[in-house]
Amino acid sequence: MDHQIYSALTLFISLLVEAMPFLLFGVLLSSSLIVFLDEGKLIELLPSNPILGAFIGSFFGFCFPVCECGNIPVARRFLLQGLPTSVAISFLLAAPTINPVVLWSTYVAFRGQPEIFWLRIIFSLTIAIVLGCLFSLQKDCRPLLKPSLAKRLTVLLEAKTQAKNKPINAMANNYSLLQSGSFILGQPGQVIKMDDDLLKAQEKKQKKEALGRKFNLFIENVTQELRDLGGVLILGSAIASCIQVFIPREIILNIGQDTVTSIIAMMVLASVVSICSTVDSFFVLSFSSTFTTASLVAFLVFGPMIDIKAMGLMLSIFKPRMIFYLMVIIAQFTFIFTLSYSYFF
Repeated sequence: MDHQIYSALTLFISLLVEAMPFLLFGVLLSSSLIVFLDEGKLIELLPSNPILGAFIGSFFGFCFPVCECGNIPVARRFLLQGLPTSVAISFLLAAPTINPVVLWSTYVAFRGQPEIFWLRIIFSLTIAIVLGCLFSLQKDCRPLLKPSLAKRLTVLLEAKTQAKNKPINAMANNYSLLQSGSFILGQPGQVIKMDDDLLKAQEKKQKKEALGRKFNLFIENVTQELRDLGGVLILGSAIASCIQVFIPREIILNIGQDTVTSIIAMMVLASVVSICSTVDSFFVLSFSSTFTTASLVAFLVFGPMIDIKAMGLMLSIFKPRMIFYLMVIIAQFTFIFTLSYSYFF
């Protein structure tokens, strides 16, 4: 018993050590979106068509190369910025696989079996796009979100609406300078022009103040995200390590004696092991001599989208019912795609 506890603790620490850098990277990336990204312009550039939005969201992984630990805070930021649900969902599911780091590791691991590389891309993209389109039917994503996150989104949307509908004169009265410091108002009907040196000094001061506010916002968001997501990452890692130790892996592997059960066994193994998508190709490579190509692809497709660790992190965004829907639908698509490949090819 002591040996099992020691093994569970070792696995728990290894999962945290493996996942924490990617979670931190995702948090820093999502927080930087607040500072550097104009969400209004981004939303305007995105197509209103849910299918096109799902395609774009699926390929966002090339711009934001994060694994399943780092994509959660980025997807949450997308939702809070008001991006379409199809974009956020498709990014959430595709980014752990459709990014340069994971694609390169998959290619290197299965250089002798290129079909696994291509099948992972095709199946992952298809599932992400289909689910993005499916959940785009939910125009208002707040019923899918945790109550606390839904409230934050409501406040942000109301603030944006008020700012958009605010009269120009009302907005002008909130500032001592108008038109970015180009002039100030004196007596009614009189405009007093500012000296060029004074103008430059005033603009420089405003830029410093804006930069300071953005930096403070960046730090506050990093702290908030790490507090929210760090706790669920620890819980998810603890559950995954306990399952790996106290439920022998042989029980899962012994199930995979034929085409159907081997696919199911590798999907279950992927969710239990909860290994990062950047190294999962080398992990599953050790099973290539005993398991079929279809079952290996099932591991590589299902694991990055749904594993215990990722589901724990998803609880910081979605209600449990939403996560259950995602798990069931993704499992069905993964099983159908890989089983079809094993029978027709």
